Amino acid sequence: MLDFQAVRDGHTTFHDLVAGVTRGDLRAQTNEMIDAVLQRIAGCNDADVVFEPSDPQAYDPYAATPEEIAMPWTLGHLIVHITASSEESASLAAELARGVELHGRSRYEVPWQEVTTIEACCRRLEESRRMRLASLDMWPDSPHLETVSEVWPDRPPVNAVGRFVLGLMHADDHLGQIEEVVRQARQTTDP
Repeated sequence: MLDFQAVRDGHTTFHDLVAGVTRGDLRAQTNEMIDAVLQRIAGCNDADVVFEPSDPQAYDPYAATPEEIAMPWTLGHLIVHITASSEESASLAAELARGVELHGRSRYEVPWQEVTTIEACCRRLEESRRMRLASLDMWPDSPHLETVSEVWPDRPPVNAVGRFVLGLMHADDHLGQIEEVVRQARQTTDP
């Protein structure tokens, strides 16, 4: 997988990280990320998916309700969040690759309350894999990598490759959180 930690630690820039990344690399990275999440939830059961972990730092300023702002995320919640974010990045990247200037968000997140089984988590991950890989087929043979978009006001704009990779990086940001939820859940449910 791409070394996202080197960017977080300031050892390289995001733009240097994605320099030379190809559509084929994006396919491979997508498969690696989905497989990494599936590996982390292997052996989990339905109770683990809805287990509410202890997370004193839980804070979601974009929560749907005030009650959810400081609510710890379940495994099901994490899965729908990372898949929605990566799908949004993939969708926006396809537009940039086609030379379309971005005009807003492209996000849908499955309601986390509906993802209550390990089977649903795995299905959501595989559906997301299919959708993200399909988005790469929307890229023209010669993508418009000169078309860029500002993601944050204080950072350099990104092209299609960068936008796609941001979704992968966001998922990578949550891998440790997934591991911790699984650890707490297994500790509670295992004898």
